[in-house]
Amino acid sequence: MKRSFYETIKSIDWNDITKRIYAKTESDVMRALSKKSLDIEDFMALVSPVAEKYLEQMAQMSRDITQKRFGKVMQFYIPMYLSNECSNHCIYCGFNHNNKIDRITLCEQQIKEEIKVIKQMGYDNVLLLTGESPKQAGVEYIEKAIALCRESFSAINLEVFPMDTQDYARLIKAGANSVYVYQETYNENRYKHYHPKGMKSNYQYRLQAPERLAEAGIHKVGLGALIGLEEWRTEMVFLAMHLRYLTKNYWKTKYSISFPRMRPAAGGFQADYCVNDKEFAQIIWAFRLFDNDVEITMSTRETPEMRNHFVSLGITSMSAGSHTEPGGYSNPNAKREQFSVSDERSVEEMERMVRSQGYDVVFKDWDRILN
Repeated sequence: MKRSFYETIKSIDWNDITKRIYAKTESDVMRALSKKSLDIEDFMALVSPVAEKYLEQMAQMSRDITQKRFGKVMQFYIPMYLSNECSNHCIYCGFNHNNKIDRITLCEQQIKEEIKVIKQMGYDNVLLLTGESPKQAGVEYIEKAIALCRESFSAINLEVFPMDTQDYARLIKAGANSVYVYQETYNENRYKHYHPKGMKSNYQYRLQAPERLAEAGIHKVGLGALIGLEEWRTEMVFLAMHLRYLTKNYWKTKYSISFPRMRPAAGGFQADYCVNDKEFAQIIWAFRLFDNDVEITMSTRETPEMRNHFVSLGITSMSAGSHTEPGGYSNPNAKREQFSVSDERSVEEMERMVRSQGYDVVFKDWDRILN
């Protein structure tokens, strides 16, 4: 019987991985940079402090690999928040059940209004998001939202609460192409500190959601960790382990990764582990060298300058013109947002920026006929 990822890593000590990362030498980095197929030890070398001397080489290799694998193309997507109702008590999130924000779950007419505005922006690729509150926005609600979107979008992606395999299969049948489930932190010993109550407090159930998705037959799974909660080098090694486990055991499924950095949100949470731009770049380039085929996303959490710089350096998809509150496109209301965006440029401005660097912009993920 196949071992789950949880069973694979439960005996691995977080602090031991940290020590191994910081013990890496320049020889380890050079060895990793000379290899075509990297293992976890190589990845540790590329995210180690000593690898900072090789960032320029990593950047060039990342550019070459990405252009060879994906071409000079940037995929645009847009998040559509359906609900900010949430039963979780995540201490870093604006949707925290205890935060005094305006709560809303969009009705059918409100969803249609959002669809109309987003289509006018040129999108054919939408990401539907909810808080984690099955009572207000459960499987049936999400299924209906997918049905409303199917006539307007070729690709419908989800970022919702973790589900059982049969519920994922139901949403795939309804038209979901991709599902994103971010673990937030892989440090099980600290996980409860950040997620004290609610559905999200179950570390193992959330960790195994990508496996259930793959078993249900999803086209693509999105992985990620929230940068700022724990020591980032160790966090990224566990994320790399997760990606490698899934690509080995569920090779029919495509994978995407994202590295959301902490942004201001209701509740005023302050991150303990800040990651500067140079370190953030190191993360992206290490993953591109580790897995040439994985899609890498950069959201509007990042600054315009950062996003401009990374168009040609490993990223394959970006959001543009984003709102992080339900109804934000047809009826903006900052009091309902999950976090404040950093890049507030319009879709038109973002498209001009990308094309000015010699890249094409694609507004959809795949053709509906392939579903």
